[in-house]
Amino acid sequence: MLRSFPDLLDAFGLRAIDDYGMQLLAAMRDIAPATGGDPQIVLLSPGIHNSAYFEHVFLAREMGVPLVEGRDLAVENDRVYMRTIGGLRRVDVIYRRINDDFLDPEVFRPDSRLGVAGLMRAYHAGNVALANAIGTGVCDDKAVYAYMPRVIRYYLDEAPVLPNVETHICGEPESLRYTLDNLARLVVKPVGEAGGYGITIGPTASRAELDTCRAKLLADPANYVSQPCIDLSVAPTLVNGGVQPRHVDLRPFAVTGASTWVLPGGLTRVALREGSLVVNSSQGGGSKDTWVLG
Repeated sequence: MLRSFPDLLDAFGLRAIDDYGMQLLAAMRDIAPATGGDPQIVLLSPGIHNSAYFEHVFLAREMGVPLVEGRDLAVENDRVYMRTIGGLRRVDVIYRRINDDFLDPEVFRPDSRLGVAGLMRAYHAGNVALANAIGTGVCDDKAVYAYMPRVIRYYLDEAPVLPNVETHICGEPESLRYTLDNLARLVVKPVGEAGGYGITIGPTASRAELDTCRAKLLADPANYVSQPCIDLSVAPTLVNGGVQPRHVDLRPFAVTGASTWVLPGGLTRVALREGSLVVNSSQGGGSKDTWVLG
């Protein structure tokens, strides 16, 4: 937009987002093992056939670090090295874009050809840092929502700055009863799914859909959480040649090293179907760039 319509955007005073790569690089340096000198950081990608490979290339350029695949790395004496034309070069930090189960065939999937054999040995020895750390995917489990206020109070002895959406864990008898009694007013989500799959939105669901949801809850209550139906904001959206309101939500980006920095902008996801509250791209949703004024 800045290149195409500079005169249109000049007057707005938008907060810059072009230092994201440097912020990410600084966070990687913060978590590097204390080896002395400037740590060697690499971005580990599954390779050119990954759907987000263009993003991996972009981020590596923005950070000024090598973009590597598993075959470019080797582990010797519990240390990770990068193969270069000048020989092996030690790696201190790996910003990984590979799922846990593909990282190390010695520990996880033995058939993985994307990872590095012995990587977990080096990680456990403290000779290499991984971002994000192994196991952080647990934060995608929707049951975690219910526990976050309790976790904050327990570890920090303070109330959450931002309130959570009220979340009921259906594996708990009281929450299951509440969910079943109020099914037509709640949103029911499977805890481990992503992409908007398996969600039942009570206020817009048919009787048959509610009956199906009720049966699934009774058969496997621990696999579900319920939440009140949040009335998402709407934004003007170009659809079918005209501008109409569509529901949106915001996905911010935070980078944490010694401190936490939040990108002054982010990704706004938009439900392109009229009246829909499901913004996921896998369910037909779209996206809007979001900028912050200075």
